Amino acid sequence: MRKPEVLAPAGNLEKLKFAVDFGADAVYLGGKLFNLRAKAGNFTIEEMAEGINYAHSRGVKVYITLNAFARNSDFKAIEEFAREVKELSPDAFIVSDLGVLSTVKEIAPEIDVHISTQANATNYRAVKVYKELGASRVVLARELSIDEIKEIKGRVPEMEVEVFVHGAMCMAYSGRCLLSNYLSYRESNKGVCSQSCRWKFYLVEETRPGEYIPVEEDESGTYIFNSKDLCALPLLPELIEAGVDSLKIEGRVKSSYYTAITTSVYRRAVELLTGEGREAFERELPVLMKELTKVSHRPYTTGFLDGKDKILQHYETSSYIRNYKFLGIFDGELWEVRNKVEVGYEVEVFLPSVKSFKARVKGIEVLKKGELRRTEKANPNQRALIEFDRELPLKEKAILRKRVGV
Repeated sequence: MRKPEVLAPAGNLEKLKFAVDFGADAVYLGGKLFNLRAKAGNFTIEEMAEGINYAHSRGVKVYITLNAFARNSDFKAIEEFAREVKELSPDAFIVSDLGVLSTVKEIAPEIDVHISTQANATNYRAVKVYKELGASRVVLARELSIDEIKEIKGRVPEMEVEVFVHGAMCMAYSGRCLLSNYLSYRESNKGVCSQSCRWKFYLVEETRPGEYIPVEEDESGTYIFNSKDLCALPLLPELIEAGVDSLKIEGRVKSSYYTAITTSVYRRAVELLTGEGREAFERELPVLMKELTKVSHRPYTTGFLDGKDKILQHYETSSYIRNYKFLGIFDGELWEVRNKVEVGYEVEVFLPSVKSFKARVKGIEVLKKGELRRTEKANPNQRALIEFDRELPLKEKAILRKRVGV
């Protein structure tokens, strides 16, 4: 079985490093302008240079998102940005707009161009046209089934195909939504979506202003536009067999912890399928799926991929399921503390190999002024030596977490 790329989100420099260290083959990131995740930390040109160097030195590719829909007045800044980024030698630009495609091909013809999912490529003829325009890859619309993806790849085999396999889904067609524009004057297609689809809605009858009629499934009301999260892990064998070249994880605004866990899970799944085979993958699938429930998420769905009719909305609440808290990461000697750790905590240590171990915190020493000092707790931004009640196979980049809400 051929091995597809695991493509991870990098909302800022730290998240890029987490993605690289936890098994990504490639990462995608945006500058401060013209990408569809304005709420992500995003990168200055200097940070982008550092990130590209970090990734390339470890054999990982970097794709730059330039996928906002441009207006006439935007092109001077887009051209300047493309020229600056060109000097950093990224592996590709991700674009939606044909004008932007033309611009980056003119300024940086040596850099590959990928067509964003925002371009709504849903058929092989469109994919063929993008190939003729100079694109090397297309990120297909999320509304396609695996059978449709397979046919597109079969008819245009020379074009790389990228498919979203994990993360938040938009209630609108491939993310082309105007709810945010109308309700909060924030343009989703410029990267500042207010996620109006996650709000609780009521009906107001024309002749009865001020009378709010709940749209009810039960006494709690309903979130009629709120999409579930995508998780295509169970369908990975079929996606690989369909010829998908890149498996994309959504989440540039998600945490470094989310980036680490999802990247390592999909990395492990790909290695199992292309190494030991499908039987080994099926045996380990329950463990991998359990790991994906330990990151912030909404109820999961396989979306449109299996071609079956299903309910893709989560009507009860727009809140995330957060069962675990990220406490720290091991640098090889000490723990870099991200959230409070106390003696007596029941914790889990997660390794990049997707193995986790339960333990109890037995003792803590915090580094202060070059010395380790015994304490009952370690606070965020401190470095600490943590003793557990059992011997653990600690390795650099191990993650410490704690179950919450139970």
